[in-house]
Amino acid sequence: MAKAKTKFVCQNCGYVSPKYLGRCPNCGVWNQMVEEVERSETAKASATPSRRVSDLTSKPVKIGDVSFEKEPRVKTQMGELNRVLGGGIVPGSLILIGGDPGIGKSTLLTQVSGQLANTGGKVLYVSGEESASQIKMRADRLGITGDDLYLYPQTDMSYIRQTIDDMHPDYLIIDSVQTMDEPEITSAVGSISQIREVTAELMNIAKQQNITIFVVGHVTKGGAIAGPKILEHMVDTVLYFEGDTNHSYRILRSVKNRFGSTNEIGIFEMQTKGLIEVANPSEIFLEERLVDANGSAVVVSMEGTRPILVEIQSLITPTVFGNAKRTATGLDHNRVSVIMAVLEKRGNLMLQNQDAYLKSTGGVKLDEPAIDLALAMSIVSSYKNMGISGTDCFVGEVGLTGEVRRVNRIDQRVNEAEKLGFKRIFIPKNNLGDWSKKNKIQIIGVSTVADAMHKIF
Repeated sequence: MAKAKTKFVCQNCGYVSPKYLGRCPNCGVWNQMVEEVERSETAKASATPSRRVSDLTSKPVKIGDVSFEKEPRVKTQMGELNRVLGGGIVPGSLILIGGDPGIGKSTLLTQVSGQLANTGGKVLYVSGEESASQIKMRADRLGITGDDLYLYPQTDMSYIRQTIDDMHPDYLIIDSVQTMDEPEITSAVGSISQIREVTAELMNIAKQQNITIFVVGHVTKGGAIAGPKILEHMVDTVLYFEGDTNHSYRILRSVKNRFGSTNEIGIFEMQTKGLIEVANPSEIFLEERLVDANGSAVVVSMEGTRPILVEIQSLITPTVFGNAKRTATGLDHNRVSVIMAVLEKRGNLMLQNQDAYLKSTGGVKLDEPAIDLALAMSIVSSYKNMGISGTDCFVGEVGLTGEVRRVNRIDQRVNEAEKLGFKRIFIPKNNLGDWSKKNKIQIIGVSTVADAMHKIF
């Protein structure tokens, strides 16, 4: 009998080595090499039957001859979820939802399952982490009932495939993919090989049987979905459920969507009866803002196709030690360092001996270039100890020479600021001629950081 061959696979990046290594040579992570047994050639041949080219039914066709029928999307009762998915659920799609433990992923999917079951669809909820009684307790708390919602605590993919063939559900929930076990794979549950094979099997089920599948994915300490990166490449949509467990607000963010735009966000509030939609998140982010407080500036940021207003706070204090400290929460640390360097060089501010603490309120992560001007003005406000008017907001990208550069979708940003009652908005001077609509809000164009400082302070 032939000896079984083994290999060592890095659980962080998927690097394969014939022998054990303490440190992965590909990604540099320590103690992540796990031994796995290689599948024999006969097993591979039996699992994948050989096909001749003549047996394939698909043939190359001209793009003009391809017939296309737009399938109607299934809308849930959550408008925020429909927005993030691009207008609703596409039948036969595979959707991956990741997030920190306890953030509310299972609560969200339980609510969605109940809504889909009430619309006439048959839902199969497969849980590898909870029993049926635990899910029933959550469903009772959320007020979910339905004859077409089936609970199935199971981790073996062979039993799950058989159940799907018997029931023919319209929707399938997998909670979570790291707990599913493919019997043909000898590696441990949750390993890279298991996750890759399980995801491939779910993708085949979704496309061949036109079943919409929601998959829950665990995340690592760095916030990325655990497992190989190919997991995110295989699925149709990747959603991240973000938020602080110490606060009630949750953000559902789309980072990949084959059927809609990326970087869309939906805002929810976690309450006793489940997740409640927040129709106007800008008011939530600004409701506790102090009037004319120094170190505070409001930016109109675009999250996908939605403009939201977020407060950026800065605290500039003299440093006690030799090296100044830079701390950023919800903002890119490198962006903060660049803006402070521009202010010191182009705005004549002595910031090299000042500690800087910056954050975006509400738990929102801001990463687009249009926040630069608001970020700079909040730093100047705290440094000069002079408050910015509570009816002012800012939009603009700051270059290294101190210029304020043009941003996109300026009309949507201005209209959102006007709707929330702001009196003035500072925008790049090159954006002044982008629309002809008369607005009640005063629109002020600035060309440089020094120009903005002169007009505000």
